[in-house]
Formats: sequence, structure tokens, C-alpha cells
Amino acid sequence: MGRETPDVRAVGEAMADAVRLLPALPDDTARQQPARRIRTGSDTVEEDLVKLVLTVVELLRQLIERQALRRVDAGGLTEGQEEELGATLLALHDRMTELCAQHGFSLDDLNLDLGPLGPLLPPPGS
Repeated sequence: MGRETPDVRAVGEAMADAVRLLPALPDDTARQQPARRIRTGSDTVEEDLVKLVLTVVELLRQLIERQALRRVDAGGLTEGQEEELGATLLALHDRMTELCAQHGFSLDDLNLDLGPLGPLLPPPGS
């Protein structure tokens, strides 16, 4: 019972996709805006924790959405599955918007500045 060899091509494609998400150089216009880094303090620790959790959840939601779109583009889903997937992704987006509003944030507030790497989340529509 031999071990299966990993699909090196799939790993390479996944890595290439990840690299394409990162800007080659920081955008000068992004540097003109104040950095959106999490600043913690004893008086804002609860708010900071909520923002960090929402940021991680939004990052995962966007990754799931991108993977779902790849599956749709690959044509491996039925029309019914595509519709269900679209409705689920829309509901997730709406719920994230509601959670952000409930805690006084917008989805844009969750896009942290990673310094030389640029923003954490890709711009909308990319």
C-alpha cells in the first residue's frame, strides 16, 4: 500500500493564486490614507477583540467565496447547486454586514494594513 504522491501542479497553482493576491509593491495611494492597524489599549480591548474576530471571519468568508467561484467556473456543479451556493454566499455577506454594523464597523474597517505587504483583504471585485 504505497502512499499517494501529492499533486505538485495543484500545489503550484494554489501558491500562484496566493501570490497573485499580494501586490508586488505597496500602492502609493494606500500609504496616503491612515493605516488601519489594530491598536490595543486597556480601555478598548473588547472592541479590538471583536474587530479582530470579525476580520478573521471576513478573511475566511472571502476565501470560501473565491473557492466556490472556482468550483462554479470549473463546471463541476449542477445549476441547483450553483444557485444554492450563490444564495448561501449572499446570506453570509449580509450577515457579516449586519454583525459589523451591530458593533459599529463597516466591512472596510476590517481591512488591516500589513505594512509592506499592503492590505489584508483584496479590494472589492478582485
